[in-house]
Amino acid sequence: MLFRALILSLVLAAPAQAEKLANRLFGAMEAPSAQDSMPIGSYARGCAAGLVELPESGPTWQAMRLSRHRNFGHPMMIQFLVDLSATAREIGYGEGLYIGDISQPRGGPMTSGHASHQIGLDADIWMLPPQSLSLSEAAREEISSIPVRSADQRSVTANWTRTHRELMKQAALDPRVDRIFVAAAVKIEMCRTARRADKKWLQKIRPVAGHDTHFHVRLKCPKGARLCETQTPTVADLSKNGDGCDDTLMWWVTDYLDPPKSTGKKPKDEDAPRKKGPREFTMADLPGQCRDVLAAN
Repeated sequence: MLFRALILSLVLAAPAQAEKLANRLFGAMEAPSAQDSMPIGSYARGCAAGLVELPESGPTWQAMRLSRHRNFGHPMMIQFLVDLSATAREIGYGEGLYIGDISQPRGGPMTSGHASHQIGLDADIWMLPPQSLSLSEAAREEISSIPVRSADQRSVTANWTRTHRELMKQAALDPRVDRIFVAAAVKIEMCRTARRADKKWLQKIRPVAGHDTHFHVRLKCPKGARLCETQTPTVADLSKNGDGCDDTLMWWVTDYLDPPKSTGKKPKDEDAPRKKGPREFTMADLPGQCRDVLAAN
C-alpha cells in the first residue's frame, strides 16, 4: 500500500516528475483497477481499465513466465484464450496452450520487451505444443518455446507442423481476432500449402520480424469500447482484400534481409527528431484517462 501511495503521489502531486516514469508507473501496479473493463488508446500507446487475470493454470492451458506479471487481459481476450486452448487440444496441439505475455495488470507501456500489449487485447502463444500442464512456477521460468523459423529467416524448420497451421487458422477464423503476427517464413509456408478456395482467412496472418517461437494474436476493439482505437490500415486494406500471399510478403525474405544498394538519393535529415519509443513515453503521451486508471483502487 505504501508503494502504491508513492506511485499515486508521483502521478497526482508531482506530474512533472511522473512524466518521466510512465512505463515504471504501470509496471509497478500489482493489480487491475476496480473499474469497468475498457481498453484505452491504441495497442502501442494506451492502458486498460478493469483487466482480468488469466488463471495461472487451467484444464487446457498454462500461463508462462509468471515472474513477468503479464497474464492480464480484457475479459474478451481471456475468454478467447480459454476457447482457443480447448480448440488446441481438440486438434492435437499437445495438451492445449502455453500462453506468454498478455498485458500488465493495468496495461500501459512495459519496462522491457513489447512495444504493444498495452490495452489488454494482445497475447503471445508459444509454438511449443504442451506435453504437460502441471509445470511448476519455477519450471515455467526455465522451459523455452521452439523456433519454427530458420536462422536465416527464409524458411520454416522441422518444428513446423500442420497442427501449427491449423491452430492459427482456427484463431484467424474467430471473429474476435483482428490480426495475427508471425515470422514471414511462416506465412510463406502457410500460403504455399493453402487450398486455393480456402485462403481468405490468411489476410489476418501478418508477417513481422521475429516471432519465430510464438505467434501474436491481436483482438479487435470490443463492441462499445469507445476509448479503444481500431488499428489501421485494416488487414483487408493491407492485402487489397486478398490473402496477402503476394510480393509484399516476399519482400520480407528479399529486400528486408538484403537491402538494395543506395540509389544515390539524399539521405534523411540527421537532425530530424527521433520518434519516441514506448519506454520513453511520458504520461502526457498517453490518453488522459490513463491517469484515472493509475489512481483507481
